[in-house]
Amino acid sequence: MSGHYEARLAELGVTLPAAPAPAANYVPYVVTGNTVYVSGQVSSGPDGFIKGRLGDGMTVEQGAEAARACAISLLAQLKAACGGDLDRLVRVVKLVGFVNSTADFTDQPKVINGASDFLVEALGDAGRHARAAVSAPSLPLGVAVEVEGIFQIA
Repeated sequence: MSGHYEARLAELGVTLPAAPAPAANYVPYVVTGNTVYVSGQVSSGPDGFIKGRLGDGMTVEQGAEAARACAISLLAQLKAACGGDLDRLVRVVKLVGFVNSTADFTDQPKVINGASDFLVEALGDAGRHARAAVSAPSLPLGVAVEVEGIFQIA
């Protein structure tokens, strides 16, 4: 039987994928005490990586969808860190979002809202968090967005 958070995700039509494996010499998450640090999750979906550059052919709306995909991957990693029990989540503490964007693009916060809005919609008040949204001249594999997260668990 799925827990409270997974039931809410199901209501939103979201099934968490298997937690993505790391692509290099790092671990996907670190648990220390009641804090989980999840490594940056790049934008990907059922059809592969979500690539693009904001301010150069990719819209803010497309970027926000890419950020939402990152948030889903963050939750998949968090579930793995919690031994499969997402209901151990107490709250999302902080997100740091990186947006592949041109030098003159200034709507990084609107792009990362895709992750923030999704987490609040899926998790309620437990999804409210501190945040940074920054520009990057490029991201791994040409993806549009990468988001890392810090979570408090029970």
